[in-house]
This record gives sequence, C-alpha cells and structure tokens, in this order.
Amino acid sequence: MRRVDGIAIKSRVYLDHAATTPVLPAAIAAMAEAAACVGNPASVHAAGRAANGLVERARDRIAAWAGVAPERIVFTSGGTEALALALNGSGAARVLAGATEHSAVLAARDDIELLPVDRAGVIDLSALAEALARGPALVAIQHANNETGVVQPIDEIAAMVREAGGRLLVDAVQSAGKLPLPAADFVALSAHKLGGPMGVGALIVADPASLVAIQKGGGQERGRRGGTPNIPGIAGFAAAVCAARDWAAVAVRRDHLETRLVAAGARSNGAGAPRLPNIASIALPGVAAATQVIALDLAGFEVSAGAACSSGRTRASHVLAAMGLPADDAIRVSLGPATSDAEIDAFAEAWLAMAARLAPKVAA
Repeated sequence: MRRVDGIAIKSRVYLDHAATTPVLPAAIAAMAEAAACVGNPASVHAAGRAANGLVERARDRIAAWAGVAPERIVFTSGGTEALALALNGSGAARVLAGATEHSAVLAARDDIELLPVDRAGVIDLSALAEALARGPALVAIQHANNETGVVQPIDEIAAMVREAGGRLLVDAVQSAGKLPLPAADFVALSAHKLGGPMGVGALIVADPASLVAIQKGGGQERGRRGGTPNIPGIAGFAAAVCAARDWAAVAVRRDHLETRLVAAGARSNGAGAPRLPNIASIALPGVAAATQVIALDLAGFEVSAGAACSSGRTRASHVLAAMGLPADDAIRVSLGPATSDAEIDAFAEAWLAMAARLAPKVAA
C-alpha cells in the first residue's frame, strides 16, 4: 500500500477495464458450481440433461437481461467469434463497416467497404447513405469504440439500414452493461468486459434461421455453432449480466481526470462526442504511446496503448488515424465501478510527473 494525501491506495492501480475487468464474485461462484457438475449437455443420460439444463437456464437469464427470446442467443467463445459468425455466417454478399471498427471486424473478411468518421470518431452518415444507395449490405458498427469510448448514433444508423433493405450488426462488446442494448439484426457480446470470465460470449440474432454455422461439428447451439459449450463460462456470463453498477459515478471520476490532464497539456480524443462513462483516450503530444505505457507501468499504473487485443503488442492506432489525429501518442485509461477517487488522483499525479519528464514543453 502507499498513501496519497493521507489516503491508502493499492501499490498497483488497474486502469485497463476496457481490456478486461475483474470477474465478479457472483460469476466466480456460478462457475465453480458449474465446474463441479459432470456431464456433456449433448448426452441424453441424467448428467447430460443436468448439464444441458444449466446451459439453458443461463441462456434464459441472459435473454431476459437482453430483452430477447432465448432462441435468439447463440453462445460463442467471445466477441471476436460472435462478430465472425455474423459477418461470415449471415450470407452477406456485401459488408460496410466503420473505419474505426475493432480489428475483429476488419480482419474477418477481406472485402469490407470502409465508412469514414469525423474528427470525433462518429460515422459519416452521408457516406453511409451514399454507400447504401449503391445496394443493400450488412453494416457492421460498434455501439461504442473500444479505444475512445465514442458512442455511435445507432438508432439513426439502424433506420437508414432498414430503409435501404440492409441488415445491421452491432458490436456491443464495450457498451453492454453500460448502455441499453440496441435493436439490430445481430448484436455481439463478450462476458469478460462486464464481469464474467474470458472465453465466452454470445451473438444475439434477430432471425436465427438466417444464420449458418461457420464452426461446424456436433450441431450444438441449434446447429449454429459447433463444439461442446463452455458450461462454467456460460454460467459465469449469466451471473455477471445481472450485477448492478454505478456508471454515473464512474463518469464523474473520468471527467475529473480528463479536466486535470487537459489543463496540463493533454489532448482528450473523442471528447466532443457522446462516450461511454469509463473510457478516456489521453494523448501526450510528441511522446510515443508505448513509452507512456511503460513509464506508467513502472510507476504502478496499468493502462493500454489503444486496443489490448493484439497479442501483447503496441502499435499505431488505426482508430485515431481514421479520426485524422496522431496515431501513436495516446493511451487508453479505462475505469471500473470500484475505481476510487484516490486512485484517479494518484494516476493524475503520475501522469503529470511523466509529462514533465518526457514532454516538458507540453506540461509547462
């Protein structure tokens, strides 16, 4: 422990909740109980039926939270697989996607047509209209960006896509549990972003008959995703979605941090648009993001340089580049419900010290 203004805080402070957030105690308990059950849900004997009952109860619970029928929930290994299933299993001949989409979307197909964004990171709706005028498409849009937290006008986009005869895939991996889930043809979820375990997610499908499995096998998930389901993970996922969180308080802490750092010369990326309550993209002009991450890690603070889904590598941000901003000078600071005022103040002090050392002209 160390003390800041007389308040004790942990020796290391985790501020990378957009990468993954701690598994909730309720999820851990549900996983442990499920792991103690013996049986493959595809088996017809009593143990198999019990395992299948556990999966279906979890499906019912997640469906009730999402406000959809249980048969619309397809369990996957996470958000990446859910997105790939929609992009490649929907029969879409044409796909449009925002230029700031997660790499799980951009790398899923090699024929995706990119839509530009403005300097705040919001989709150019005129460009979307022009693209839809050339014919219907599956439109893949993040509800909220994983690097900046910028929230897209999903309702307006959905109306445009419907009118053009297209379908909408919403990546809700970051927004689920923080914003109401949008109505769309496909919605991708990941458990470990909202207090569940890694290795499990779901795709919500408006018309299950429109989806063809891309991972084939034993016909699990009503023939839409082959492979024995991750029963402990699914149980933990279902337990996590029901947890109550105070995101309004998180937003106050995030805004306080940004105000302090911007006053000292930082740039807040995406601050002009609606954002998730917990993500801040903070640039220190002239200092590489990787250098900042290492310096802050040595000081006891854990943050990311953009997305944390690149096999441990740091690289220039395609998100910031698409926004017309420098692509290699920003870190992502992402808070959780348990992040304290003392931790935010301690981080601000560490950032200011780093800026004074690495970019004295900016911090002056």
